Amino acid sequence: MQVTILGAGNMSRGIATRLLAGAHEVHILDRDAGHAATLVDELRSASDGRVSAGAVGDKLMGDVVILAVPYVGAARMVRTYADQLPGRILVDVTNPVNAAYDGLSVAPDTSAAEEIEKLAPDGTKVVKAFNTTFAGTLLTGRAGGLPLDVLIAGDDADAKGTIARLVEMGGMRPLDVGPLHRARQLEGMGLLHITLQFTMGTGFGSAIKIVS
Repeated sequence: MQVTILGAGNMSRGIATRLLAGAHEVHILDRDAGHAATLVDELRSASDGRVSAGAVGDKLMGDVVILAVPYVGAARMVRTYADQLPGRILVDVTNPVNAAYDGLSVAPDTSAAEEIEKLAPDGTKVVKAFNTTFAGTLLTGRAGGLPLDVLIAGDDADAKGTIARLVEMGGMRPLDVGPLHRARQLEGMGLLHITLQFTMGTGFGSAIKIVS
């Protein structure tokens, strides 16, 4: 499957690594095309997978688009690709953490994912995923010797199923937590997971894992 990732930061690196491990074709676009190219060179050196770079504004490739930019930049990306998003799955990985890291920047009765869905054109299938996983752990897809759990929320069952398959092919475990409004709880979990890094000293190498 072809997947476009918007953004060339640490989350892009981690998610792209898992996608390439699952034998998918990855296209990375960034406002700085050189930044995207540098990341692609790094990924090529560690993978036999097909990966390419470009600039924001270039054509989207594939049916899945992963929004791997900070929440403050999400609206600009959605507007840039408004004419290409209908019919595609748009995966929001953001945690809308405020500047003080003591709360979320969205109101309690909404989420970053729901706000992105409001901005996206009709026909865009928004899915929340990867916001409870840290970029560094995505490089291997494991933490503590166990596969990462990737919690997924969305209103379109087929779209969630597609993302779940991508997760599984990357060696991780997908968990469907329900409709898109569950992103409110996922983003709260993301904030708590971030704050725990400073109190536990785990260096963004921990993971949220459901065990029984």
